[in-house]
Amino acid sequence: MTAEQKALYNRVYVWEFPVRLYHWLNGITVTLLIISGFLIGNPIRLFYANEAYQQYWFGTVRFIHFVSAYIFFFNFLVRIYWGFVGNTFARWSNFIPLKKKQWREIGQVLKVDILLADPSERMSVGHNSLAGFVYFLTFLAFAFQSLTGFALYSANSTSFFPRLFTWVIPLFGGDMAVRQWHHVFMWFFIVFIIIHLYLVFYHDYIEGRGTTSSMVGGWKFEKDEDLKNSND
Repeated sequence: MTAEQKALYNRVYVWEFPVRLYHWLNGITVTLLIISGFLIGNPIRLFYANEAYQQYWFGTVRFIHFVSAYIFFFNFLVRIYWGFVGNTFARWSNFIPLKKKQWREIGQVLKVDILLADPSERMSVGHNSLAGFVYFLTFLAFAFQSLTGFALYSANSTSFFPRLFTWVIPLFGGDMAVRQWHHVFMWFFIVFIIIHLYLVFYHDYIEGRGTTSSMVGGWKFEKDEDLKNSND
């Protein structure tokens, strides 16, 4: 890269540490919840032993699921809070498309992602408008999974916190209905993870702004004029 080319680009601190910590904790806990949740819903026989204490692997799976659920839930609450106090790229205004500019960008990103069109305009420095809106929908799914998950846990716990969610089971018409909906949304997250990973690497390639590495160090690269336009 020549000196002239370097002068065209700025390092932009996009993802603050709380956002990056939330992202990686969320990724780890969701993965653990999916694996352990699948085993809880469809248990398999891993070992054969005469002694009961040698067959407690299912209890370990449940423990991993419950601990991951608590970390996931409170990590999610911190992200909700950071949407109000974080920098401009973390704010809730990036996730709910209320401006014509955001809807125009959603149309542009759909053409790029689905029709593989060349991006005719530079996309937002942080989340593009389509990604932000999809993440908002996942936040709603996070809330739903938290409600239904702790409702199911409340049937086996006398602790104060899970008992706050006992009202969810009669609302859905019973334990079985809650369990089925909780399982269905697990598959939503499996599909989301696959698409998310593909689009992260795809946009890293077509945009060339450090999309992948930005969630590690927090920095992206942007042309001077594009940075000015994105902040309008």
